[in-house]
Amino acid sequence: MKPNLTLLTILFLSLSGSVFSHTQDTPHVKENAYFGECPPGLVPKVFEPKIVSPNGEFESGTFTPDMKSYYFTRAIGEDKKRGFFVIHKENNQWGKVSETDLRWPQFSYDGSKMFIGKMYRERDGNGWSELKSPGAFIKHMAHGRSVSASGTYYFTGYKKRGVVGALYYSRLINGEYEEPIKLRDDMNQGEYIAGSMIAPDESYLIWSVQRAEGFGQSDLYISFKEQNGTWSKVINMGATINTEKQESSPQLSPDGKYFFFIRGDWHVNGSGKRVYEGKQHWVDIQVIKNLRLKSEFT
Repeated sequence: MKPNLTLLTILFLSLSGSVFSHTQDTPHVKENAYFGECPPGLVPKVFEPKIVSPNGEFESGTFTPDMKSYYFTRAIGEDKKRGFFVIHKENNQWGKVSETDLRWPQFSYDGSKMFIGKMYRERDGNGWSELKSPGAFIKHMAHGRSVSASGTYYFTGYKKRGVVGALYYSRLINGEYEEPIKLRDDMNQGEYIAGSMIAPDESYLIWSVQRAEGFGQSDLYISFKEQNGTWSKVINMGATINTEKQESSPQLSPDGKYFFFIRGDWHVNGSGKRVYEGKQHWVDIQVIKNLRLKSEFT
């Protein structure tokens, strides 16, 4: 027997009201972990700390799980040449920015692995091991990967769909990764599927894709894991997150407080070359919790 719809509606509006009152009160307490930036509420804002980008050249970055190092990129000069940098935190103070050879590193949720392209390194004392391959299953990966706390890989592969791509996952079974399994067809609709992000407990998956019903270029979509292990219907993350521009590169902050993504567009630079220029945005994690509530009431 289904719950009374009116009662559910009242409950949802009550929960939403408490959430929206939080929205109006954007926090004013600065987050030292985030370079002293004032954190956002439920409306995304540009994440561009002056300590890493005094001239506004910052593109995007990633914290290590202990939040003591931050790897990021800046687009420098008229031609927007990309540089790669790192900054470390010691004695609760951020140090000086320095260049790094590491390009777009990602980290396992427990900090034991660093992912570089299709390879990874394992934590070895205060350093990292040599590059290792997780296995042949990853050979068709493109546009990044996300790995759950249990070690399951989620990634976009071009094995059978050409430039369109499709979302796959591969579980670690008896010490080896299985042959990638393609996610449900409705999760793989659209073009330019990329940049999937799995929650640590695999309770939801977020990815970017361009669809006819979207807001413009690629949007961010989400699906939640049901209690029976299936995925919920696909949800566009809405007009607060998505715009006529290109939204992509979803990630969570290590402390689980904020959701980060990149919003940008294509333009022609001073040399006549078509380049992408994007800025990292951040928003309170409550936006994902609200979408979960919405999915349960629809």
